[in-house]
Amino acid sequence: MAAPSSAVTTTASGASRTPVRTVNVLLYSDDVATRDAVRVGAGRRPAKDVEIGSWRECATAPAVIEAVESGGYDLIVLDGEASPVGGLGLCRQLKNEIFDCPPVVVLTGRPQDGWLASWSLAEASVPQPLDPLVLASTLADVARTHVPAG
Repeated sequence: MAAPSSAVTTTASGASRTPVRTVNVLLYSDDVATRDAVRVGAGRRPAKDVEIGSWRECATAPAVIEAVESGGYDLIVLDGEASPVGGLGLCRQLKNEIFDCPPVVVLTGRPQDGWLASWSLAEASVPQPLDPLVLASTLADVARTHVPAG
């Protein structure tokens, strides 16, 4: 998939505006507190040009696989510390088994685990404890890079 252009459009009043990317996000963690922290940290609009259209939360790996196979998600967030199936291994499985898998952001246990995110084939990673600014910025960057504006 080609990266979307970052064209600027002009409104009738002559003001320029960047197209907004609306993304549907699939969020996986066995911990409801982690899922809540991600949703609150990302907010409805992680950036001026990126908007979260909907969230679907999953607490089990089989639910994630079923949801991704069904389609309709632009971005996936996986908790690397989830149990019994961690998000890093699940990410690698999705990338290897699902044709045209949406981009994935993994939550790692610590900043030093970035290499695990690379192994998992994720597009990006965010270390825990979650910093809302880093989370929102990362989600927006992945959406800009991998999700067409619309």
